[in-house]
This record gives sequence, C-alpha cells and structure tokens, in this order.
Amino acid sequence: MPPITIHAEINAGIASVWEKWTLPQHVIHWNFASPDWHCPDAQNDLQVGGKFTFTMASRDGEMSFPFGGVYTEVVPMQHIAYVMADGRRVSVDFVERDGITTVTEVFDPEEMNPLDMQQAGWQAILNNFKAYAEQ
Repeated sequence: MPPITIHAEINAGIASVWEKWTLPQHVIHWNFASPDWHCPDAQNDLQVGGKFTFTMASRDGEMSFPFGGVYTEVVPMQHIAYVMADGRRVSVDFVERDGITTVTEVFDPEEMNPLDMQQAGWQAILNNFKAYAEQ
C-alpha cells in the first residue's frame, strides 16, 4: 500500500511549532483525534535511536493503548522520522515561510482499517495540534 500524506499550515513560527510537537508537556494537550479521547502521558527521547511512547486513552477510562516508536532521523526544526512498534514508517517535515509553518506527515498505513479512515484519524490529530499550536 502506498503511504498516506497529511499536512497543516500552522500560524506560528518554527521554534514554537517544534517545541509544541516534541516536548511531552505539550504533546499531552493535543495528541488525540476527538474530544472523547486524551493523552494522559507522553515520554519522548528525541534523538536517533531514542524512543517515544504516548498513551492514548478514552476519557471514560474504558480504553487505553500506547502509541510509540523509535526515531531513525532527527534534524532539529526540520525533520523527524521514526518506525512504529509494528514496523510502519512515519516522517514529519516542518517548513516555515513568512511566519507560517507547514507540517507534513507521511505514514505507512496499517492493513486493518480503510485508508480514508486512517487518513481522517491522523489528520484530526494534526488539526488538533494546529489548534493547540496557534493558541
């Protein structure tokens, strides 16, 4: 299956966007697709070979799962790539122009859910990030 690409234009400079994308104290505020979910814990060792784990949980406490991976590339304020626990690859690029930072994610889809559903879910999280980063 071909990779899926999503993006968002954030009305904020690259330094602020990078910080809010990478620091756990920010990740917990945006890393979920809908208001009935949240991210109660985030751990992030942002370096090649470093691991991250974000806890995704329903607010009613009925479901929870870890989302994580290992970083394969880190270029500060430009590019992050990682491999998820199931072997799928993800890359994230950050480009600033005139005070607007474009975040582009490219990820390998999984085989259980329809592609449009996966794209919509990841885009919802990215849209949540945009709203948080522009505050």
